[in-house]
Amino acid sequence: MQTTSLIAERTPRSERKRRDSYGMFDGYDIDSCSEESTSSSSSDDSEDEVVPSIPASLPIIKNNGQVYTYPDGKAGMATCEMCGMVGVRDAFYSKTKRFCSVSCSRSYSSNSKKASILARLQGKPPTKKAKVLQKQPLMAKLAAYAQYQASQQNQAKSKAVTPAESFDWGQYICSNNTAGAPVSCFKHAPMGKCWGDIEEGVRIEVINTDTNLSTKVYWIAEIIKLAGFKALLRYEGFDGDNSKDFWCNLCIPEVHPVGWCASSSKPLVPPKSIQHKYSNWKAFLVKRLTGTKTLPPDFSSLVHENMQFPFKKLMRVEVVDKNYLCRTRVALVEEVIGGRLRLVYEESEDNSDDFWCHMFSPLIHNIGWSRSIGHRFKRSDVSKKMEGQSDAPPQYFQKVKDVDQSGEWFKEGMKLEAIDPLNLSTICAATVRKVLADGYLMIGIDGSEAVDGSDWFCYHSMSPSIFPVGFCEINSIELTPPRGYAKLPFKWFDYLREMGSVAAPVKLFNKEVPNHGFRLGMKLEAVDLMEPRLVCVATVTRIVHRLLRIHFDGWEDEYDQWVDCESPDLYPVGWCQLTGYQLQPPASQSNREMSQSVPKQKKKAPQYKGQKKKSLLRMKEEPTEVDEFTFSQGTSDQESNGSGSYYIKQEP
Repeated sequence: MQTTSLIAERTPRSERKRRDSYGMFDGYDIDSCSEESTSSSSSDDSEDEVVPSIPASLPIIKNNGQVYTYPDGKAGMATCEMCGMVGVRDAFYSKTKRFCSVSCSRSYSSNSKKASILARLQGKPPTKKAKVLQKQPLMAKLAAYAQYQASQQNQAKSKAVTPAESFDWGQYICSNNTAGAPVSCFKHAPMGKCWGDIEEGVRIEVINTDTNLSTKVYWIAEIIKLAGFKALLRYEGFDGDNSKDFWCNLCIPEVHPVGWCASSSKPLVPPKSIQHKYSNWKAFLVKRLTGTKTLPPDFSSLVHENMQFPFKKLMRVEVVDKNYLCRTRVALVEEVIGGRLRLVYEESEDNSDDFWCHMFSPLIHNIGWSRSIGHRFKRSDVSKKMEGQSDAPPQYFQKVKDVDQSGEWFKEGMKLEAIDPLNLSTICAATVRKVLADGYLMIGIDGSEAVDGSDWFCYHSMSPSIFPVGFCEINSIELTPPRGYAKLPFKWFDYLREMGSVAAPVKLFNKEVPNHGFRLGMKLEAVDLMEPRLVCVATVTRIVHRLLRIHFDGWEDEYDQWVDCESPDLYPVGWCQLTGYQLQPPASQSNREMSQSVPKQKKKAPQYKGQKKKSLLRMKEEPTEVDEFTFSQGTSDQESNGSGSYYIKQEP
């Protein structure tokens, strides 16, 4: 997957597999977990911090200043081929133990390809410089590659190099014969709650690009196929001829319900390819469209309303500390794109210490949340606020379900199964480490915890990411046992007996399964939580009740993520185009396009990056006389069917 310039410099650590795999903490320092910073930061933390004691039966391993327990006592060392970090060999990633983390493995593979591509494009074998490039830290490699890309762009006119910046969702879906998840599956996305029954067969008015006219004209098109916000359209009159079919995002300003041209005094002009087919186009349209569906008349205003987001720049929030998972910090909203927030920690002097998440993410809260539930919180050293700062109102944040903690409830030491937020492809044996107020729990992954509890993470008791003991076995999911646990295959009954622990009662977990609408093989755009700035082309590869297995196209299965069906990190096809967010194409396509430099190659359409940058294809030939008319269908002639689309009635 492509990376952006907003990628933090990596810091070597022995537990990088887990920390880098947590999408939201990839590539970040965890210095506050070291022995030196633990003492210096203790004054900033709340007084109720808990530092667990080390069981006498477990050996202690120190690695880069961090203390870990290692159950099986193996202390073989290894060196990461990506970042050069030296650490405990058995804590390294993959069977070969070549890398300290999933991210280092991915970065090594991706940038090795880039280095060889640079050499190929320059017409020479890999040089020593290219080989060194593969071993440089990520920022240095990206800087080198960015410099190369800049030089290629300067020579674009003379060499006719095709830029690797476009991704055609329509072509991708058609060539792979796949389907996009419906917009109604994404309640947090724009139009997710008011999409109605927009479906195949609905008619709309769109710009007519099959014309010699120099002015903007429109024609009616039928939705042939839907994929998220994108629709495959066919101009009315082409019938079974698909030669002029085209994909369009239904939420762009140029899409209107049938009747808009009449009410707006805009001309409807039949495409020149079929202009000769009928002498009376108006009669043809009246006959063809009577009884069909169109968009509701307020569709464009609904889109506009849904693109308004309450969070504004310089609003203050509490967000998880990416350097110290078990606590929160104050951050400022720096950017809002389609409901996604770029948050900058309050103490960041150059605004580079940032964190990306959706405004409905369970990782952000209003100011004062941590104190109210007893969660650890790092006090800010900033004494003077910037002008324009304000605390984000509590009602802006996603609400959690109220729970009754007075009866039978979670207790410290209870066992359960949980999606490991530091390795989202796994569901692991875990333990309740602390019970907070309002139903919140601090969870630790068995066999992988830092002894000071720095990698505990907060899940609400109703979170769909925690499960009762036995969930994986019942649903044929591979449960990741505690690291170093000798008795395999892992059996919960034996493990509970050996640990002297009990399983959390099944009735305490969230068992609600909504009718989410996802199906196997559906395409969507998903946040890569290993690099939370990135939104990538992805596929649903497994569905277990409300749990989805998300695969990133072009990448190995080991980078998959388990996410909830209502996760705010999933979006419909076309969301990036609609909001202006950069979409990362499948890795295989990205690499192929980077290696293309064939002169006279057919130029690809530029990537759509927001409504302000849209372009309209126009023919340069001289205009010819055509039968221009308006199809009179005002809003009074449209009947709502109660589901978001409208039937077209014939004029009396």
